[in-house]
Amino acid sequence: MNFTSKLPNVETTIFTKMSALAAECNALDLSQGFPDYDCDDELKKLVSHFIKKGHNQYAPMAGLLELRQALSSKIEHIYSRNYNPESEITITAGATQAIYTALGAIVRPKDEVIIFSPAYDCYAPAIELYGGRVVEVPLKTPNYTIDYDLLAEYLSERTRAIILNSPHNPTGTVFSKEDLAEVAGLLEGTNTLVISDEVYEHIVFEGAHYSACQIDGLSDRSFVVSSFGKTYHNTGWKMGYCYAPKGLMSEFRKVHQYNVFCVNRPFQHAFAEFMRQDKSYSGLSAFYKTKRDFFLDQLAGSRLRPLDCNGTYFLLLEYEGLSTKSDLEYAKELCTERGIATIPLSPFYSEPPNTKVLRICFAKDEETLRSGAKILKNL
Repeated sequence: MNFTSKLPNVETTIFTKMSALAAECNALDLSQGFPDYDCDDELKKLVSHFIKKGHNQYAPMAGLLELRQALSSKIEHIYSRNYNPESEITITAGATQAIYTALGAIVRPKDEVIIFSPAYDCYAPAIELYGGRVVEVPLKTPNYTIDYDLLAEYLSERTRAIILNSPHNPTGTVFSKEDLAEVAGLLEGTNTLVISDEVYEHIVFEGAHYSACQIDGLSDRSFVVSSFGKTYHNTGWKMGYCYAPKGLMSEFRKVHQYNVFCVNRPFQHAFAEFMRQDKSYSGLSAFYKTKRDFFLDQLAGSRLRPLDCNGTYFLLLEYEGLSTKSDLEYAKELCTERGIATIPLSPFYSEPPNTKVLRICFAKDEETLRSGAKILKNL
């Protein structure tokens, strides 16, 4: 049987590869982006409570109304923007599903979608699956900022959407209010839409997070995506949400109802109750800043050069002078010979620059971070 792949250039993700290599080598794993500590006991008790109470059948397609109401109140409290829980908020099976659904709702064959590289690795394949063309706009190094002149050059009547990601994975950059306003100005008078990936919205160390929903000129054209997993330390539950103006959300739900229909019901009840109890995200930035600073302190004196990290729970480390090997080769060497797993930066580009940079995740307990820093400091 003849079969042509829709994603001929896509392999298993670098995260899966490095985690598998870490397991094979029994290496300390600072590669994949998830905590090595548990979520709140009260949240787990609530999930168990609602399972035992019998909330185990399909949820409403858009999600439980009480959870959407809790999110609407949160968005209004934080960003001073009102989203109707009935028609403008949808609960999703994680943020990635929300991104795929938004792209599925808007991208037609030959449409162009702009992403900023290094870009989270799910964006490009999703665009290509829907027949779109990926247009990469590299962020300016060394601080990974937006090159507005280049963005203006790449924008055209074929540009269906731009994917924004702030706080940014993998670089830790946080786009400022001025950054978003600049993008809004470039999009003025166009029909270009925005998918704003804001899953690390509550993990910002220097400066502040500004959402696309706060910016005039972006709010009316944006799907905003966020994550319960990143906020509440339970990435394996795969719970996210998307909010957008009514017209956009209507199109989003047309796709959502046919690719997942609805999302895990007991977890939705649990999050709705948990949010009502005001068990919140207010201390999350301070929590992760402490971890970042602890790791940097443990790494002091290393030959690795930490790059600026203003948000997320990822840190970039430059190894220039330590090895002439590519980042992929060096990451494999560190895993197999030094017993520590990291993520090379090159897979986040379609045409990677010749930089020697690795990404580590510091969403780990102190013992793990201390052990990781000790290995890296001895390179």
